[in-house]
Amino acid sequence: MTLIPKTHIEKPPYLPLSSNRAEIILGNNITPEQIAIPIAPTPSTMFGPRAACLLSPTGPLWVADTGHHRLLGWRNLPTKDHQPADWVMGQPDFFHEGQNAKDTPRKNTFSVPTGICKCGDGLAVADAWNHRILIWYSVPEDSNIPADLVLGQSNFIDNQSNRGSQQAAANTLHWPYGIFYYQGKLFVADTGNRRLLIWHQLPTENGQPADVVLGQPDMISRNENGGGSPTAASMRWCHDITLWEDNLVVTDAGNNRVMIWEGIPTENNAPCAVVLGQKNFNCVELNQGVYFPSCSSLSMPYGVDIWGDWLIVADTANSRLLGWKKRESILLLQGADADGVIGQDSFISKSENKNFGLPTRESLNWCYGVKVCEKNVVVSDSGNNRVLIWKF
Repeated sequence: MTLIPKTHIEKPPYLPLSSNRAEIILGNNITPEQIAIPIAPTPSTMFGPRAACLLSPTGPLWVADTGHHRLLGWRNLPTKDHQPADWVMGQPDFFHEGQNAKDTPRKNTFSVPTGICKCGDGLAVADAWNHRILIWYSVPEDSNIPADLVLGQSNFIDNQSNRGSQQAAANTLHWPYGIFYYQGKLFVADTGNRRLLIWHQLPTENGQPADVVLGQPDMISRNENGGGSPTAASMRWCHDITLWEDNLVVTDAGNNRVMIWEGIPTENNAPCAVVLGQKNFNCVELNQGVYFPSCSSLSMPYGVDIWGDWLIVADTANSRLLGWKKRESILLLQGADADGVIGQDSFISKSENKNFGLPTRESLNWCYGVKVCEKNVVVSDSGNNRVLIWKF
C-alpha cells in the first residue's frame, strides 16, 4: 500500500507498510476468463460490501455484505485470500439473501446494512433501509445473535423512515449510513435527514432520543443543506465519522467534502472549522467542477479513518484513497492538498481499477469504506465485491 506523491513520482512518501499490494482479498475470486462475476451468496462471496470492522488486531472481523442484506463474521483475522466466513447474521444460512431474510424486521435481520463499529464491549450496525441502528452489548460470536437495543425505532419490528412522519425528530432516523463510538459518545450519520446525531452517553433504552444535531438548525428539520445554500454548518449526505486528535471528522459525500470541527461540538448546528475537497464552505461541486480529480478535490467521499498522523479518506467516485498528514493546526487544512493517494497512479486519475480492467491487489473500484485497526487497513472495495486488507 503506497502513497504516490502529488509532485514527484520517483520518491513517493511511503507509508510504512509491508507491501504496496493488498495482502488479503476477501470476497469474489475474479479470473480473466470469467464473463460474469458471481454474486450469489456463499460463505466467501460478497455483493457490494459497504463497511467492515476489525475489532482487534487478531479479530474478529465483521463485514457488511450490503447487497446480500447480511453481516459476515470471521472469528480471527483472515490469513488467506477468499477465506470463507465463520458466521452469518441476517440470513438463515450462508446461501440465502433478501431484505430482512424475505420476512419482517427482527432483532437479527437487515435491510441494506451500511456501517459497523465497535461499541463499548459490543457492536453497532447501521441498518439503513430499516431506518435504525442495532446495538449488541457484547460482540456476537456466533451466527444470528439477536441485537439488544434499537435506535430510530421504538421496537425491533417497525421500519418506517422517521417512524412514518414527514418530519424528523430526536428519536427517529431516515437511511442512517454510518456509525461511530468514542469514549461513551455515539455518533450516527443520519444520511436521509441530512444530519449527524450525537448521544452523549451510550443509549440504554430502545428509541432513545439524541442529544445534539449537526447539519440542521433543530431536531425536526431535514432539508438538504438546511434548506439553503451550503455553509460550514450544513450537510447533504453525511456518511462516515471519526475523530482526529479529538477533532470531529465527517464525510459529506453529497457536498463532495470532508468536514472537520475543532473538538466535538456540544451545540446544535455548530459550524465546522475547515473542509477538505473544496476551496471554501460554499463550493460543493464534485472534483471542484472539473471532470478529472486533483490533489485537493473529492468526488463523493464516503469512508474515513485515521492512522497515526494521517487522515485517510475513501474518495469513492474517484476510486481512490487520499491521505492528509497532520498540520500544526487543523485550520491549516482548509482546502489543503492531499499528501498521498492509493488506488490510482496519480492525483489526476479516476478510472475504476486504474484502467477499467480486472481488479488487482493495487486497484480500487468505488471503495466505500476504510477502517484502521493498529497495523491493519481494511478497505470495502464495493465495486469489486470484495474487502481488502493491507498490513502496516
